[in-house]
Amino acid sequence: MPKTKKMHIAQFLVHGPTYHSLAMWRHPKSDMTKENWTQPELYQHIAKTCERGKFDMVFFADLNYISDTFRGTLEPALRYAVQAPEHDPVPLLSYMGAVTSHIGLGATLSVSHHHPFYLARLWATIDHLTRGRAAWNVVTSVNHNQASNYGAEREPTDTRYEKADEFIQVCRELWNSWDEDAVVMDRENAVFVDADKVRRIEFEGQFYKSRGPLNVTRSPQNGPALLQAGTSPKGRALAAKYADAIFAIQPRAEDAGAYFSDIKQRMRDGGRDPDTCKILFGMQPIIGESEAEAQEKQEIHNSLVPADGGMAILSAHLDFDLSKLPPDAEMASREEPELQRMKTRYRKASGEPMTVREVGVRHGQSVGLPQFVGTPTNIADQMEAYMATAGGDGFMLSPIYCPGAIEEFVNLIVPELQRRGLFRTEYTGTTQRDHLLQDD
Repeated sequence: MPKTKKMHIAQFLVHGPTYHSLAMWRHPKSDMTKENWTQPELYQHIAKTCERGKFDMVFFADLNYISDTFRGTLEPALRYAVQAPEHDPVPLLSYMGAVTSHIGLGATLSVSHHHPFYLARLWATIDHLTRGRAAWNVVTSVNHNQASNYGAEREPTDTRYEKADEFIQVCRELWNSWDEDAVVMDRENAVFVDADKVRRIEFEGQFYKSRGPLNVTRSPQNGPALLQAGTSPKGRALAAKYADAIFAIQPRAEDAGAYFSDIKQRMRDGGRDPDTCKILFGMQPIIGESEAEAQEKQEIHNSLVPADGGMAILSAHLDFDLSKLPPDAEMASREEPELQRMKTRYRKASGEPMTVREVGVRHGQSVGLPQFVGTPTNIADQMEAYMATAGGDGFMLSPIYCPGAIEEFVNLIVPELQRRGLFRTEYTGTTQRDHLLQDD
């Protein structure tokens, strides 16, 4: 009898008052004061909770701008907390690592506007400080606001991904510039490092140059685990080539299955074992003691998303001003190139198309993550069914309020998944890559 495939679970976070849900900071169950979301204690609590739940990792998204895309002004983004304000999450990883011993600790950091040497050094250091639990979500910056903050112009998609590919190559060579046994610390003969085991890399590519070597010793994972979230053909190619895990937003399991198959085939075509990269699909759990309570919680949450807030966050993610469109026009009828991926992502339960305003509101509720609503048993059923159709490796969870929603999942759904043999009961390794490769 074949072994039951176990799920991998990651917790989505943002160092700010809103995550995927614009309702989160307003939700009556959220304890979002002006101060607490900026402080490390909240995130240390979340890390310890997720480690108690045996999650693979906690993961921070990040953006380096406040969007003015909607209506050409900062006001909607600031008013509705459209992923703004958003503090740098990278310093939190060490704070969280100090109070945990197993859970992976990941964050987004764009390769745009940085040099590979700096990020290679930074992530090797974080991997040391977390004892091999670091994970770097490698992204390129798509919004014009971010490019402008660095005094640059937004680059074409192909260029951004070509640069990202070369950026990762440089980082890998820098991480490999130290042998594992280079540090000998021979006190008697006054030899700290065996210089024959540290090499220059002399990298000279189309976009980057680096002489090397790195001035950080080889870290526990030889650099962090690499994460990706690419959906475009170029993004999928980069993820299939390098990623240890991919986060994907696919509202429907059938589409998730097509995405999963495409990535795994790209890995095979590139000579990679498809099991070495885990694909985690986003979900927004809404848990109740009864179905009626869960549905009421969903209605309360969704009602707290203002239409203009939804339009603002979708405009930011598309880098296209939706105020230019009639709000009651069907999104599926639009021909603008920036809107093409939204034409199939969102539709009503009946299958009917949604208007531009309706798509914006839906985006503000979960940024496209499907809402799994019900009792713990029912949500576990939904997760099983989604995996059976999608063929994926697990889920990235996004809460509707904080703190509280993460604790509910750990306390109520994790035991149900474990009872079914669908989720680990113990960690068997110590690094982030160990957790991603653990399948029994």
